[in-house]
Amino acid sequence: MEIKEGKAAWIRPALIGTKSPRRLSSEHLTQETVPWGVCWGEREELEGFHADPCLLIRGRVQPGDAQSFPGRPVPSQLLRHSQPRRIMGNTGWDAINEMDEYFTPIHTYQVCNVMSPSQNNWVRTGWLPREGARRIYIEVKFTLRDCNSMPGVLGTCKETFNLYYYESDRAVGSAVRENQFIKIDTIAADESFTGVDLGVRRLKLNTEVRGVGPLSKRGFYLAFQDIGACIALTSVRVYYKRCAGVSRNLAVFTDVVTGADSSSLVEVRGQCVDHAEERDTPKMYCSAEGEWLVPIGRCVCSAGFEEHRDSCVVSECPVAGDGLCGKCPQHSHSETRAALTCPCDSNYYRAADDPVAAPCSRPPTAPVNAISSVNGTSVNLEWDRPLNTGGRSDLKYSVLCRKCSGEGGTCEDCASSPGGASGGKGGGGAGLGFGGMVERLGSAAIRFVPRQSGLTEPWVTVLNLVAHTNYSFRLQAMNAVTHLSNQPSPYATVNITTNQAAPSEVLAIRQENTSQNSVILMWHEPNRPNGVILEYDVKYYEKDNEAHSYSTLKSINTSARVSGLKPGTKYIFQVRARTSAGCGHFSPNVEIQTGKAAPLRYKTMTIVWICMALVSALVTSMAIIICRKRQGYTLPHYPSLLHCGYSKAFQDSDEEKMHYQNGHVSFPDARFYIDPHTYEDPCHAVHEFAREIEASRIKIEKIIGSGEFGEVCYGRMRLPGKRDIPVALKTLKAGYTEKQKRDFLAEASIMAQFDHPNVIRLEGVVTQSKPAMIITEYMENGSLDSFLRRHDGQFTIIQLVGLLRGIAAGMTYLSDLGYIHRDLAARNILVNSNLVCKVSDFGLSRVLEDDPDAAYTTSRCYITFIQEGSSTGNLDKN
Repeated sequence: MEIKEGKAAWIRPALIGTKSPRRLSSEHLTQETVPWGVCWGEREELEGFHADPCLLIRGRVQPGDAQSFPGRPVPSQLLRHSQPRRIMGNTGWDAINEMDEYFTPIHTYQVCNVMSPSQNNWVRTGWLPREGARRIYIEVKFTLRDCNSMPGVLGTCKETFNLYYYESDRAVGSAVRENQFIKIDTIAADESFTGVDLGVRRLKLNTEVRGVGPLSKRGFYLAFQDIGACIALTSVRVYYKRCAGVSRNLAVFTDVVTGADSSSLVEVRGQCVDHAEERDTPKMYCSAEGEWLVPIGRCVCSAGFEEHRDSCVVSECPVAGDGLCGKCPQHSHSETRAALTCPCDSNYYRAADDPVAAPCSRPPTAPVNAISSVNGTSVNLEWDRPLNTGGRSDLKYSVLCRKCSGEGGTCEDCASSPGGASGGKGGGGAGLGFGGMVERLGSAAIRFVPRQSGLTEPWVTVLNLVAHTNYSFRLQAMNAVTHLSNQPSPYATVNITTNQAAPSEVLAIRQENTSQNSVILMWHEPNRPNGVILEYDVKYYEKDNEAHSYSTLKSINTSARVSGLKPGTKYIFQVRARTSAGCGHFSPNVEIQTGKAAPLRYKTMTIVWICMALVSALVTSMAIIICRKRQGYTLPHYPSLLHCGYSKAFQDSDEEKMHYQNGHVSFPDARFYIDPHTYEDPCHAVHEFAREIEASRIKIEKIIGSGEFGEVCYGRMRLPGKRDIPVALKTLKAGYTEKQKRDFLAEASIMAQFDHPNVIRLEGVVTQSKPAMIITEYMENGSLDSFLRRHDGQFTIIQLVGLLRGIAAGMTYLSDLGYIHRDLAARNILVNSNLVCKVSDFGLSRVLEDDPDAAYTTSRCYITFIQEGSSTGNLDKN
C-alpha cells in the first residue's frame, strides 16, 4: 500500500539495556498504548529523517489484503527506557540515520557489537491492542553484515537475531521482563552486505514474515533480541487478514477475521436478501489467506419475485425460485395474474413429484406391433413403444397373463388357474401395479423374466407355462400419471398356444447311503414331466472346483450310485431329467461329504515282494558292472541325467509331494483297483473313474504316430486360470469295432485309477464328441529302451540303480492296488523332461496292431501298444 507523507503511524521501540536515543520531542514520551500501523521513526519529529520507513497506514480494508488493525493513525512514542547499562561490554541498539544507494535517507535501529561475546540486546514495541484478530503477521525488513567481511570476529559474530512476543490484557510498561517473552522464531538474512557494499551505499534489504497465533488476550508486545550480529532494522509491519463482506447467491456474508491457524477455515452463514428465502442454508468459508471459498447453499426469490442483480424484484411468478417468471406450462392454465400455480387441463395430470412449473401430461396409449415366439412351454414377447407417450419419458410396461380353456372358451388369470401363478404383487389377477415385482406361488410358478411389471424395455420372457395350452397376454404401457386417470388403460393382446417342453426341475434329492468312495442318491420325479422321462443325468464335482472339472452319469431310475469318489471330500450333486423334448434344468445343489479313509496297513507279503524286487535290481546292477569291466571300458560321468524318477532335484512340483524312503512311497488314502471289464457298459466305467474334458479345451498341434485304428498326437490342453500344458492324445478313428471301443475305454478307466509320480498320469477323456480321445501327460524323452540306446555308455552304476528304484516304486504302487501289469519292459517305461521314469501301456489297446512290438513313435515320445504274452524288456544297452 502507498504511504502518504505525514499520514503514517508507527511505534518507537523501547531500548532494554541500551543508551538513550538521539534527541526526541517530549510529546512522544507520554503514550503507552498505540494503534496498529507499526513502524520505526516519525518523519516530522525525529531529527535528521526525511524518508518514511513505515509500510502501513490506515485505509479501507480490501478482500484478501493483509490489513493493519483499524484505528486513527497517531504519532507513537518512545516507550520507557532505562539508563545505558553494559552487558558483557554491550552498548545495545542505536537509532541511526542512513542513506541508501539512491541517497535517500532512511531511519534504522542498529546494533553491531560483534567484538564481544554473549550479547543480549533487546528492543521492544509498545502495547498493541488485538481488536479481534486471532492470528497476526509480523513483517520485518532489515540489513545484516556478513561476518566473513569483518576481520577478527569469527568467534563472536552472529548472523541471526530472535523475534519474541508477549500477550497481556493491558499495557504494563516496564513490568515486562525478558523471560516473559515467547520466542516466535530465529531470523536469518537471505543475503548480507560486505564492506564493498558499504562503499557504494548498496542496501541489501531482507524481508521476513512470521505468523503468530492463536492470540487470546486484549493486546501484545513485540521484542527483538540481538545475540551478537551486525544488523539494522529498517521497518516492522504488523497486520492481520480478513475476508471482506460479499453477496453470493442472493445471500449476504459479513466481514470476518481469518482463523487462528494457518490452515483453519472460518464458517460464515449468509443472510438472504429481502424477498428471498433459503433453499439450502447459504454458507461460505473464509480461508487463512483472507479469501472466500466456493459458496454452499443458496437463497431463492419468494413467490411473486424474481432475481435481478443480486436482489429480488416484484414479478408474476408461480413459485419461489431463482429462475425468471413466465407463462403457465403446457396443458395448464390460470385464471388470474401472478398466480402461484397453474392447474392442468382436462384429462392431463401432474405426478406427485412433478414441480408445479412442469407441463401437465397424460397416460400413454397401448403398445404396438406385438409379436410372440413360442419355445416349448415358454414364450418371448416383444413390442414397440406406444404412438403417444403422453408427454413423459418415464415409460414402463406390465404384462397380464390369462389362461384359456380352448378355442372360443373362457379365460382366467393365470394366478387363479390350477398350478398357475401370477407375476403380479400379491398374486392378484390384474398384477399391473406400477413397479410391481414377480411372486412365485408353488414350485411350478409361472416366471416373468426380467419381471412382470415395471419393465423398462419392450420385451419379456414367460417361463413354466403348461404344455399344449392356450394363453392370452395383455401388454400395457404406463407412466407416473396412469393411476391418476379415471379412464381404463388401453392394452395390446397376444394369443399363443404352447407345445411339448422339457421337464421341470428335479426336486427333493436325498442321500441314501455314503461310504469312503461312493454315494447313493434318490430323488422324486419332476412336478411337470411334460412327457415320458427317458433318463436322468447326475452331475457331480468337488466343492468349489466346478470350473476345473466335473463328471456325469446317467440313470433310468430315480436313484443312482456314484462311485470312484475321494474319501473325506465334499462333493456337489445335481440331477436333471430328459425327455424327447430335451433336458430340463439341473436341480439345486446338494452337498455331501464322503467318509474318511481308514489308515493304510501294508501286508507282510507286500513288503516281501518289495524287498525281493530291490534285491533283484541290485543283482542286475552288479552283473552289469562285471560285464562292462570285462569289456574294458567304464561309463563316463553324466551329471545332467541323475536319478531318473528318484532324485528330488529333478522332480517337478507334483512329484515333490511324495516322500521316498528306501524305494517305498507313502499314500494318504487306501485305494484298490477295480477292473473296468466288470461293468456292463464301458461308458459307465470311464465316466466313473475318468474326468470328462470338453473338446474345446484341446488343441491338436501335430500327429506324432499312427496305427491301424487310431492316431497319437501332440497337443496342448487349456485349464481355467492356468497356463496351457502339453499332452499326448490317442484318438479312435471311425470304423472301429465294438470290442476295439470297449478296450479303448477300458484302458482309460484303468489309467484313471492310478495316481503316482512313477505311473503315467491320465489327464482325462473326450467321449461326448468325435473323435474319442485319451489324454495323458506328455513324456518328452520317449521310452526307456530308446533313451538308454541314445545315451549308451553315459550312465554310472548309481544312476542305473536310480532308474530301477523309480520303476520299482511305480510297480509297488500298482501291486498295492491289486493290479498286475503282465508286461513290464523297458519299452513300456516312459521318461519325461525331468528324467522321471513312469510305468505305462497297460495292455488293453493291443488289437490296434498285430505286431507284438508295435508302437507309436516320435523323436521325443514313445507310446506303445503290445499283445499279451510278449517278452519283458530289460535295462541293458541292447
